[in-house]
Amino acid sequence: MVYRTTDPKAASLLFRSGKLVCTGASSIDNLEEAVRITVEKFRSLGIAVPADPEVTVQNIVTSGDFGTRLNLNAIAIGLGLEAVEYEPEQFPGLVYRLDEPDVVALLFGSGKLVITGGEHPTDAEAAIETVQTRLLELELLET
Repeated sequence: MVYRTTDPKAASLLFRSGKLVCTGASSIDNLEEAVRITVEKFRSLGIAVPADPEVTVQNIVTSGDFGTRLNLNAIAIGLGLEAVEYEPEQFPGLVYRLDEPDVVALLFGSGKLVITGGEHPTDAEAAIETVQTRLLELELLET
């Protein structure tokens, strides 16, 4: 079942197991508010919900823009083929798996990037800094 909230805008997916996955919130505060609203709605319908359900953040998705075009072929070679997946015929972005923080960075030729897999907002900040530093070291990013 999908239950959508409008303020904050989010979608909560309820599974038979009783687990609820909330997606689309623009901040952790909005996520917690959307879960609170959803839980209150379920209670108002007579559905038994634990008094204080545990909320775990598992995947923060962040987007950014370097503001310049990226040569993904050169980046794939520079970062090392063992650290990246780049098959432009299959997907237009370069997939860069970072070890620290443990996230995935998707880089696009337009200069845009998406960081996914973080559990804290600081994971995305650290990942962007790591990617930017690495591209500058390889002289593959204009400043």
